[in-house]
Amino acid sequence: MNTNTFTVHPGWRLLLNDVGIETSNVLRRAGLPEDLFSRPSASLSTAQYFGLWRAIEAEADDPRLAIRVVEAMTFEAFDAPIFAAVCSPDLNTALRRLARYKQLMCPMALRIERTPAVTRLEIEWLDQTVAPPEVLVAADLAFFVQLARLATRAPIRPLKVTAPTRLQPADAFAEYFGQAVEKGPAPSVTFAAADASRPFLTANEPMWEFFEPVLRQRLSELDERATVADRVRGALLELLPSGDPNLGAVAGKLAVSTRTLQRRLRAEGSNFRRVLDATREELARHYLTSSGMSGAEISFLLGYDDPNSFFRAFRDWTGQTPQQARLGADAGL
Repeated sequence: MNTNTFTVHPGWRLLLNDVGIETSNVLRRAGLPEDLFSRPSASLSTAQYFGLWRAIEAEADDPRLAIRVVEAMTFEAFDAPIFAAVCSPDLNTALRRLARYKQLMCPMALRIERTPAVTRLEIEWLDQTVAPPEVLVAADLAFFVQLARLATRAPIRPLKVTAPTRLQPADAFAEYFGQAVEKGPAPSVTFAAADASRPFLTANEPMWEFFEPVLRQRLSELDERATVADRVRGALLELLPSGDPNLGAVAGKLAVSTRTLQRRLRAEGSNFRRVLDATREELARHYLTSSGMSGAEISFLLGYDDPNSFFRAFRDWTGQTPQQARLGADAGL
């Protein structure tokens, strides 16, 4: 999994035009090339992608921007992964396809949970050391609801919507979703099972069969551009909260043997322990400076068996205790 760069679709230019935002001003604010959306194979890093959204927000100067963006969506502005999702027979299938190919478009993964009563999707940012702008979180949540409404031509209302921060203006989002957005640990949308299985009027299986080989090829090319260390780090970001950040688990996730993985890391001048420690340190600093989680909670999210192991490791990395690092960040040091 490549956590470094993500492709940019030319449809951005059309979408920005439809919501009345000048593309050149946005790119200038974001410090990006003015011909970015004209390039056939343009890509952005996670930080650049988040910066692009912050620039769009600043240029629009509209608290309802996220809603305006998703309501302006048209099929012409869709990239291949989204267009392929629209061709699905229903929302459940569309979400499953998007979960597989979403990383072609932006630095996120989708976690989907289905029960007889509901379908719930949760957004997870692949790089958890960089905080996403609130407008992006809001737009992504609204996008999945808009996708269901566009494809079914029905006024679908989710059963529940959560976000780590309270989206503002609260009344505008409550009106759009049909209910208030609740505060939760991760962005998520829950649909009734009946709505998630409602037939898409845009279903087109021959079109999906046309798109799928192209998407598979693009995903393969994206993976090939990533270094082995990048791919290990991406796997660790998913495995750490489960408490299973070992070499065997990472090798299994990357579909290689542990010996092959170690050899490839050595060829890049690295090793598994170095990548694991660097990933844990990045995440620890992020959690300490941007959340109120306790040391024990952070220890758990980093895959340690006990907090003392985390405290010792953090001191080895930084020469500080976690508490000293947090106090230094609060003091602006």
